[in-house]
Amino acid sequence: MKIKKVGAPTKQSEIKFIVTLDEARVPEKIEWSASDIQEQTTTKAFTIAIWDAHENNTLRMNLWTKGMLKEEMCKFYHQSFLFMADNFERATGDIETSRAMRDFAQKLGEKMNLVTENKFAAFKNA
Repeated sequence: MKIKKVGAPTKQSEIKFIVTLDEARVPEKIEWSASDIQEQTTTKAFTIAIWDAHENNTLRMNLWTKGMLKEEMCKFYHQSFLFMADNFERATGDIETSRAMRDFAQKLGEKMNLVTENKFAAFKNA
Protein backbone atom coordinates (compact mmCIF):
# COMPACT_ATOMS: atom_id res chain seq x y z
CA MET A 1 0.00 0.00 0.00
CA LYS A 2 1.47 3.34 -1.01
CA ILE A 3 0.61 6.61 0.72
CA LYS A 4 -0.18 9.57 -1.54
CA LYS A 5 2.55 12.19 -1.34
CA VAL A 6 1.73 15.83 -0.75
CA GLY A 7 3.82 18.68 -2.13
CA ALA A 8 6.38 20.58 -0.08
CA PRO A 9 4.91 22.87 2.61
CA THR A 10 4.67 26.52 1.66
CA LYS A 11 4.21 27.86 5.20
CA GLN A 12 4.29 26.77 8.82
CA SER A 13 1.49 26.75 11.37
CA GLU A 14 1.69 26.33 15.14
CA ILE A 15 -0.97 24.65 17.28
CA LYS A 16 -0.89 25.26 21.04
CA PHE A 17 -2.81 23.59 23.90
CA ILE A 18 -3.15 25.00 27.43
CA VAL A 19 -4.50 22.52 29.99
CA THR A 20 -5.64 23.76 33.40
CA LEU A 21 -5.51 21.01 36.05
CA ASP A 22 -7.23 20.74 39.41
CA GLU A 23 -5.43 19.75 42.63
CA ALA A 24 -5.65 16.06 41.64
CA ARG A 25 -4.09 16.88 38.22
CA VAL A 26 -7.37 16.19 36.39
CA PRO A 27 -8.02 18.53 33.44
CA GLU A 28 -10.58 21.22 34.29
CA LYS A 29 -10.16 23.35 31.20
CA ILE A 30 -8.54 22.86 27.80
CA GLU A 31 -7.81 25.81 25.56
CA TRP A 32 -6.23 25.68 22.14
CA SER A 33 -5.12 28.08 19.50
CA ALA A 34 -3.46 27.95 16.11
CA SER A 35 -1.36 30.51 14.33
CA ASP A 36 -3.91 30.50 11.48
CA ILE A 37 -6.78 31.33 13.88
CA GLN A 38 -6.84 34.65 15.70
CA GLU A 39 -8.72 33.55 18.80
CA GLN A 40 -8.15 30.97 21.52
CA THR A 41 -10.88 28.32 21.75
CA THR A 42 -12.03 26.14 24.64
CA THR A 43 -12.71 22.43 24.19
CA LYS A 44 -13.67 19.52 26.43
CA ALA A 45 -11.47 16.88 24.78
CA PHE A 46 -8.79 16.22 22.22
CA THR A 47 -6.97 13.28 20.73
CA ILE A 48 -3.65 13.60 18.95
CA ALA A 49 -1.94 10.75 17.12
CA ILE A 50 1.62 11.26 15.87
CA TRP A 51 3.55 8.76 13.74
CA ASP A 52 7.05 8.14 15.08
CA ALA A 53 8.93 6.88 12.01
CA HIS A 54 12.06 6.15 14.05
CA GLU A 55 10.20 3.83 16.47
CA ASN A 56 7.71 2.70 13.78
CA ASN A 57 4.90 3.36 16.25
CA THR A 58 2.06 5.78 16.97
CA LEU A 59 2.40 8.19 19.86
CA ARG A 60 -0.88 9.51 21.17
CA MET A 61 -2.29 11.93 23.66
CA ASN A 62 -5.89 11.81 24.84
CA LEU A 63 -7.21 14.37 27.30
CA TRP A 64 -10.69 15.33 28.38
CA THR A 65 -12.05 17.60 31.06
CA LYS A 66 -13.95 16.32 34.05
CA GLY A 67 -16.91 18.35 32.75
CA MET A 68 -17.26 16.26 29.59
CA LEU A 69 -20.48 14.26 29.63
CA LYS A 70 -20.61 10.56 28.73
CA GLU A 71 -22.95 11.36 25.80
CA GLU A 72 -20.42 13.90 24.48
CA MET A 73 -17.60 11.34 24.78
CA CYS A 74 -19.65 8.76 22.85
CA LYS A 75 -20.30 11.22 20.04
CA PHE A 76 -16.64 12.36 20.09
CA TYR A 77 -15.37 8.79 19.60
CA HIS A 78 -18.01 7.89 17.00
CA GLN A 79 -17.19 10.96 14.92
CA SER A 80 -13.45 10.33 15.37
CA PHE A 81 -13.79 6.86 13.82
CA LEU A 82 -15.68 8.37 10.87
CA PHE A 83 -13.00 11.04 10.40
CA MET A 84 -10.28 8.37 10.54
CA ALA A 85 -12.05 6.38 7.81
CA ASP A 86 -12.30 9.48 5.62
CA ASN A 87 -8.65 10.40 6.22
CA PHE A 88 -7.48 6.85 5.61
CA GLU A 89 -9.30 6.69 2.29
CA ARG A 90 -7.96 10.09 1.23
CA ALA A 91 -4.39 9.16 2.22
CA THR A 92 -4.29 5.62 0.81
CA GLY A 93 -7.07 5.35 -1.75
CA ASP A 94 -8.05 2.06 -0.05
CA ILE A 95 -11.84 2.16 -0.37
CA GLU A 96 -12.44 -1.38 0.91
CA THR A 97 -10.65 -0.84 4.21
CA SER A 98 -12.29 2.57 4.60
CA ARG A 99 -15.68 0.90 4.19
CA ALA A 100 -14.79 -1.59 6.93
CA MET A 101 -13.85 1.30 9.20
CA ARG A 102 -17.17 3.04 8.46
CA ASP A 103 -19.06 -0.21 9.12
CA PHE A 104 -17.33 -0.45 12.50
CA ALA A 105 -18.25 3.19 13.25
CA GLN A 106 -21.85 2.41 12.29
CA LYS A 107 -22.01 -0.57 14.66
CA LEU A 108 -20.39 1.48 17.42
CA GLY A 109 -22.88 4.31 16.84
CA GLU A 110 -25.78 1.87 17.03
CA LYS A 111 -24.43 0.35 20.26
CA MET A 112 -24.15 3.84 21.80
CA ASN A 113 -27.62 4.82 20.51
CA LEU A 114 -26.21 7.58 18.32
CA VAL A 115 -27.49 6.23 15.00
CA THR A 116 -30.36 3.93 14.14
CA GLU A 117 -29.94 3.21 10.44
CA ASN A 118 -26.90 2.41 8.38
CA LYS A 119 -26.02 5.65 6.60
CA PHE A 120 -23.25 3.87 4.73
CA ALA A 121 -25.27 1.04 3.18
CA ALA A 122 -25.25 2.83 -0.19
CA PHE A 123 -21.45 2.67 -0.21
CA LYS A 124 -21.45 -1.15 0.04
CA ASN A 125 -22.89 -1.54 -3.45
CA ALA A 126 -20.91 1.31 -5.02
